[in-house]
Amino acid sequence: MSTENRDVIFIGKKPLMAYVTSTLIQLAHVPAVHIKARGLSIGHAVDVAQIISRKTENAGYSIGQIKIGSEQLESRDGKSRNVSTIEIEVKKNAP
Repeated sequence: MSTENRDVIFIGKKPLMAYVTSTLIQLAHVPAVHIKARGLSIGHAVDVAQIISRKTENAGYSIGQIKIGSEQLESRDGKSRNVSTIEIEVKKNAP
């Protein structure tokens, strides 16, 4: 598995703590992880980042850059729709 793919966590419909655990496991191997979500999953992405930064303050993780945007997707009925996106960087603090 390349490091490119290991530093991105895509948020979907799994329980919140599954993403928190996955992010913490990845942070053990890479200095920063990007949490990505779109649409209704954006709230879960924010929750994951907040849990990691607040509950593990002693472990030295913090929130870095936050990017927001939108993607144009084609719906099932063939219409074009804009869907909001977010990318949150969670990183290890320098010792």
